[in-house]
Amino acid sequence: MSNTQANTKVETSPKKDFGHNGNFVQENRKSLTFIIAAIVALVVIYFAYQKIYLGPRESEAQDQMHVAQENWAKKDWDKALKGDASYPGFEKIISDYSNTKAANLAYYYGGIAYLNKGEYRKAIDYLSNYHGDDSMVSAEALGGTGDAYVELKDLDKAASYFKKAADKANNKFLSPLYLKKLGLVYEAQNDNKSAVDAYKKIKSDYSDSAEAQNIDEYIARAEAKLNQ
Repeated sequence: MSNTQANTKVETSPKKDFGHNGNFVQENRKSLTFIIAAIVALVVIYFAYQKIYLGPRESEAQDQMHVAQENWAKKDWDKALKGDASYPGFEKIISDYSNTKAANLAYYYGGIAYLNKGEYRKAIDYLSNYHGDDSMVSAEALGGTGDAYVELKDLDKAASYFKKAADKANNKFLSPLYLKKLGLVYEAQNDNKSAVDAYKKIKSDYSDSAEAQNIDEYIARAEAKLNQ
């Protein structure tokens, strides 16, 4: 073998590339130290941001929002959304206190308010921006979105959201409600088999719910359409 060939073989050896006896770590110690320091700094900045900046804003937003919530409970939708000279409405809470839990919840309240006002596109925009861990509120946001799509005659999307709402709620109060709405949408689409399945799920899984009390009538009606 020539000297040229031998030298080439040594230069392409994996051991040459990655170092001998753990030298890779030694040779890159400065880079690794810098990366670790950067990660630690980011963590410190994140918690400082949460405590120093978001913490006070969160408290202030919640304090500012309680009047809007009271107006919402009274079904004074315009005042709940727009506020007055003394207290902001949900729209301003979202604008002034973005990235807070209060602003996130304001999206839900605002969406339901717009739904009741008949402004369905705005209702969908607001409800779609709500992201929460509470299964009840999340289910209501999904169900409200389904209601808005029904009003807009987009039954495919309405069915999708009612199904998500029923699954998300997973309780005897909201799940049968949204399953019934899902069945009605399926009937409107002439998908009577799916309607029967939705109604029968109410009967089997939520037999003690209010919706289950007369669900046999809905099952019979959808089944009759199947046999036509």
